[in-house]
Amino acid sequence: MTLPNDENGSVLAEMQAAGIDLSQPIIVEFFQLFEQQENANALAQHLTDSEMDVKVNVHPDQTPNVWDVDCQIEMIPSYDNIIAMEETFEQLARKFDGYNDGWGVHYA
Repeated sequence: MTLPNDENGSVLAEMQAAGIDLSQPIIVEFFQLFEQQENANALAQHLTDSEMDVKVNVHPDQTPNVWDVDCQIEMIPSYDNIIAMEETFEQLARKFDGYNDGWGVHYA
């Protein structure tokens, strides 16, 4: 599979090289950052109330006065799917005065 030469393409290429089958669903985690805990909690509540099948975890960031909202979704990690979900989370995070801070996966 040929992947674009950008950050997302590089991460997906590393996953593929590590033996992850990118055609099968896996848990992908998208990270949102907020300066206000209330805004982080508001996004988490919005996602919990939505039709999205997402697991949400709100916690303090390592940076003082920053809050993380980690969103886990089971999905096929294709380049297009990752780009689309990043855009979705960026729009949602901005709605609550935060921003998307990338994504990752947990694998053995």
